[in-house]
Order: sequence, then structure tokens, then C-alpha cells
Amino acid sequence: MSEDTGTEVLFSRDRRVGHILLNRPRVMNALTLRMVDEIAAKLDEWAIDDTVETVVVSGAGDRGLCAGGDIVALYRQVLAGGEDAALFWAHEYALNAQIARYPKPYVALMDGTVFGGGVGVSAHGSVRVVTERTKIGMPEVGIGFVPDVGGTWLLSRAPGELGTHVGLTGGTFSAADAIELRLADFFVPSNRLGDLVEALASMPVSDALAGFATDVPASALAGARSWIDDCYGLEDAFEIVASLDASDVAEARYAADVIRSKSPTAVAVTLESLRRARALHTLEQVLDQEYRVSVRLAAGTEMVEGIRAQVIDKDRQPRWSPATLAGVARSAVEAYFAPVGRDELGLLSPTAR
Repeated sequence: MSEDTGTEVLFSRDRRVGHILLNRPRVMNALTLRMVDEIAAKLDEWAIDDTVETVVVSGAGDRGLCAGGDIVALYRQVLAGGEDAALFWAHEYALNAQIARYPKPYVALMDGTVFGGGVGVSAHGSVRVVTERTKIGMPEVGIGFVPDVGGTWLLSRAPGELGTHVGLTGGTFSAADAIELRLADFFVPSNRLGDLVEALASMPVSDALAGFATDVPASALAGARSWIDDCYGLEDAFEIVASLDASDVAEARYAADVIRSKSPTAVAVTLESLRRARALHTLEQVLDQEYRVSVRLAAGTEMVEGIRAQVIDKDRQPRWSPATLAGVARSAVEAYFAPVGRDELGLLSPTAR
């Protein structure tokens, strides 16, 4: 039975399953404020509907679940003063927390591209399914931004320093890597996803998965754990890059070059975000922290310049300021984390969603 409320995200019911379909395939299902709000409202409705036993989220088209937030819209919002961007983040981060504490099985089909905000609507779920087509990443440092949507909570809790490597390089990783990072739980061949959803409509999640989940392929990240832990265990981004440069592992030296190509400010703030997130006790605390960082980045120049270079003008030649990690002052990094007064997100407050 269809329960459509708009074209950007579709809702349907099939027996015991409520299905959320992100429906912007031309832009890899990039999230908008309307989508976020409609998903949150539907999750509230289904949470108290005894006929809905499982929620499934997937993406329309053949390119992936979700490429993240709509960064072209974000670019325009930031240029206009940033208030709409802040509103989007506030609602998006509240949705991430809502998914993480959802009272029913929340099954995310992480097929194809899963970047940024796509991680936020999937990896906080209770059942995360990847396929051989999965490409997962938090690429924000490449546009002068930092991992958000609770990404620093997830990455800071990955084994060893794997999450630090993922956050600072902004790279793309496989389904096996996603499971190694603890961003996903089960591997199901992409051509069986339709059958899995059909099974979920008639049986409990554990029973359905037993018939479709297969052995996980080898993870390249797991094989690189030794040099990643050795090089990324430092507390300063400049020192991490120097450690990577000095490694006798070619892959480590390549990682150093990749990090140098990203926004130095974003890299330094990402590292600080991960270290602070590791010391916090709840996802909500981390989302509050990410919100402070996000609104301050929106007030600066790095994110606008990064999106311009990568998406608007597409010259791939961002002019970062400062241009190197050596030029990023410790005091400048710490300033991103200071409270924002009455504008705090406040997910821990009694009135928060």
C-alpha cells in the first residue's frame, strides 16, 4: 500500500515492513531538508504502529543509496548567510540520533554509493547491509568540511586508527572495509536484495538474513591495519603526515599525498573532532559537537572554496587558506569547538527530537 508524501522520498507498506525509498536518482539520492523531515515524521509514525515490525531504507536507481547532502544547495545556502544550512544540519543530525535509538529493526540497504549523509541515514541503523557494489566514504575534507552526521562518533570507534585514516584521507572503501570499520554488519549480493526485502515482509529480520547473508570478502583496510595504527596514532595532523611520509610502505606515503591535497583546516579539525568524539559518551554529545563545527565552517571560506572547486566550477584547484597543515594554528582549530550559545543544537535537552 503506497503512502507517498512527495517525489523526493517515497514510503510504502508491505505486510510487516515499512519501506523508505530515497528518490532522487539523478543526484544519487542526495538529501534535502524536506526529505529529512518527511523521514523523521514517518519514523515517528511507524514507531507506534504495531503493524510495522521492521523499517527498510534503500535508494532509487542503480547508483547507490545516497551520496550525502545536496552540496550544490548547501553552497548556495552558505553564500546566502548560512541560516538554511544550519537548519538543515540541525534537522539532519536529529534524524541521525532518531535512527540510532529507533525502537524497531531499521534495515539499511547500503548498495552502491554511500557517502556523507548517506552514512548518516544507514550506519546508525540496527541492521546495516552492504553488497559487492558498495562504495562507502566520508569525503568531506575534500570540500573543506569535516565528517558529520555522527560520522566522527562512528569513525572514532572503528578498530585502532582505521577511522582516522578514513576521515583524514576522505577515501572510498569497499563493503568488506565497511564491515571492518563497524559501519555495516552483513554482506548480501546485490541481486538478492529484492528477495531479502520480500522475506523481511513475512519473517523476523534474523530469519530473513540467515537465508541471504554470505561470507564477507577480505578487507584491504584490515590488511593495512599495522601501518595505519603506527602512523595515525599521533595527536597532530602535521605529525601524522610526516609519519606517513617516513613509512617504508608505499601505500602510507600515498596516503600522505592524499591528505596534503585536502583542506588543511578541514584535516586538522577532523582529527580534533575524532579525538574529542572518542572521549564523549553518547552519539547526541558528538552530534552537538559536530553542529558547532559545521556552523563555524559555514561562516568561513574553506567549505565554499572546496565546493566551488569540486562541484561548481569543477577546476579541481581549490585555494585553501592556510595552504598547508603547518599554517593551521592550534588556537584556530580549538575555536571551532567552542559553544555557540543560544544556537546550540542541544540534542540532549528534553525538548530535542
